[in-house]
Amino acid sequence: MSILQASNLVKRFGRFTALNGVNIEVNKGEVFGFIGPNGAGKSTTIRVLLGILKADSGEAKIFGKDAWKDAVDIHKRIAYVPGDVNLWPNLTGGEVIDLFIKLRGGNNKSKREELIQRFDLDPTKKCRTYSKGNRQKVALVAAFASEADLYILDEPTSGLDPLMERIFQECVQEAKNTGKSVLLSSHVLSEVERLCDRVGIIREGKMIESGSLGELRHLTRTNLYVETIRPMDSLASLQGVHELVKEGEAFSFQVDSEHLDNIIQYISQFGVTKLESAPPTLEDLFMRHYEGTSKSANSGAGGRP
Repeated sequence: MSILQASNLVKRFGRFTALNGVNIEVNKGEVFGFIGPNGAGKSTTIRVLLGILKADSGEAKIFGKDAWKDAVDIHKRIAYVPGDVNLWPNLTGGEVIDLFIKLRGGNNKSKREELIQRFDLDPTKKCRTYSKGNRQKVALVAAFASEADLYILDEPTSGLDPLMERIFQECVQEAKNTGKSVLLSSHVLSEVERLCDRVGIIREGKMIESGSLGELRHLTRTNLYVETIRPMDSLASLQGVHELVKEGEAFSFQVDSEHLDNIIQYISQFGVTKLESAPPTLEDLFMRHYEGTSKSANSGAGGRP
């Protein structure tokens, strides 16, 4: 069952086309990852979905209602967390949380207290004293303490430390387990891989790929940089190796996750003196996508990870 559906969204600012035919669908009980580099159109899309901006053309519906015309009714059932939270400076964090919860018609004090403890937030401090990370915590506590049916999260972990990121991920999983839906906009690929059932990739206002992580297998490639005592002449012929570049006696390449074990066993035969690994960045993915579809592309991006 579709909770959110956007079809052919177009949004222009003067001569600049911010969105050019964006399509998104989020189903009930699903976490949908909306990913792309900064400036790709993620936040503009979300503002259209929230009814803050009106699309020049296309259609956006949430709970079967028009995102622009029925924004007030829709907002009663959604929780939104932006990537840079602005709060009332003279209110305490607890007062802001209570205000947001009441606006959504909720009154679950036990859930509120539990989330405040989990996110290690002092709700008695004035918002003007909070760091960026603590402002994010206020918004996250308010969102997850409400009885929302859809969570729209736009770079929600911006400013959070790794421990708090893990708490956030637990909250998303708990929301999903109770049948809630989540639209998660992020440029943190590991976060998306861990949480999302499906992903949509946007670049320069266009959706360039979408599907499950299983379908978008290249999302799970790992960058490797290897130096060995003896040369590895057959590396290019191994299954799962991509974008192989020789750098003197060393190699940099990418490996599909399901073949990583076999590749490591293979290269260990040649006396490994240095091995570095790193997950691909989203920029890597976009460069690979466009080079892979360009007629002029005859080789990989190369370079050491």
